[in-house]
This record gives sequence, structure tokens and C-alpha cells, in this order.
Amino acid sequence: MKISAVEFVKSAVQPAHYPEYDFPEIAFAGRSNVGKSSLINTLINRRDMVKTSSRPGCTQLINFFLVNGNVTQEELSLVDLPGYGYAKVSKKIRAQWQPMVETYVGTRENLLGLILLVDIRREPGKEELDMVRWLETKQMPCLLVLTKADKLSKTKQIKQLDAACTAFNRDRNGIILFSAKTRQGRQTIWYEIHNLIDWYQEEE
Repeated sequence: MKISAVEFVKSAVQPAHYPEYDFPEIAFAGRSNVGKSSLINTLINRRDMVKTSSRPGCTQLINFFLVNGNVTQEELSLVDLPGYGYAKVSKKIRAQWQPMVETYVGTRENLLGLILLVDIRREPGKEELDMVRWLETKQMPCLLVLTKADKLSKTKQIKQLDAACTAFNRDRNGIILFSAKTRQGRQTIWYEIHNLIDWYQEEE
């Protein structure tokens, strides 16, 4: 996709606050510090459109960004979901994450799919496994991305990829290795997003 313009639209916590446009929408989820902001910035070729918090886990809002709004025919909404799993966040705040995300996924009609990020250096946890199973019950497409691939050697990358494939019951083609530093995996992620957009447009 040619990126002509990107703008931050708004933050929200409930459906009444979501933007009212109906552009195709892709959401991004993952643990705090998994590299969500870096991945989105890499996709849209911007250095700091999506801000990286100096206090992980403190951003508990759903953030909406519009790509190519009113510029081309390739409008796309990208949604940064709040990070989860940060130990220093209070139990009350952690408890708010699940219903916020479940409400968003369950009510957002133009949501095409969710990209779930997992740090390649750690094994998928209960949160990630539960998220994928829950999305499957909602028949919501979920693209799995292992971030920070540059932190490991090629051999260790494959080892962690195979471990993730086993955990999520997917083959190697079902999980993407990504690095914001080397931009590894960027084109593949865009390819998968375009596939969802094509499907969405055919259904309309």
C-alpha cells in the first residue's frame, strides 16, 4: 500500500466514542513492551506516529489511526489496542482490558482482523493462547507476528517459530517473523492485510 497520509483520529474506551467511519479496520494487540508501536510505525513508514510510552502498561485506551483518509481510494483504519500483562499495573486496570477489547471486537462491524504480537524471545503465554481461541469462536481472522526477530540468530528464530507453531497449532506460513530494526516481515504483513481488504470489498 502506498502511504500518502496518516493521522491520529481519536482515543476511545467504549463504542459510543469510536470513530463513525466505515473504512476497513485492522487492530493490533499484544503485551506491553512487545513492540506494537514500533510495528505500526514501520508499517506506515512513520518514525513516531504511534508513541511509545515510557511507562509500559499505562496506556489503557483504544487508539484509532487513519491511513490515506480523503487522499486515495485506499483508506484504512489501524487500531492500537492497549497493552496487557504488565505486572506493575493495578489489578483494577488489568481487569478493564479484557472487557474493553471484547466489546471492541464484538461490536466493531468494519473490523477485518486482529494482528496479535508476541515477543519472539518468550514462549506464548496463557493470554495469547486464550486470545487466539476466543477470536476463533468469533470467527475473527488473527494474524500472529513474532516481534524483535533481530534479537535472535537465524537458528534461534526458527526454533522459536517452531515453538510458536506448536503452541498455536499453526504451520510456519501462519506466523510472521518481524523486526522493526531490519523491517523483516513488513511486506508479508501488508500482503496479509491486503488479502483481508480484498475479501472485505468482495463481500460488500
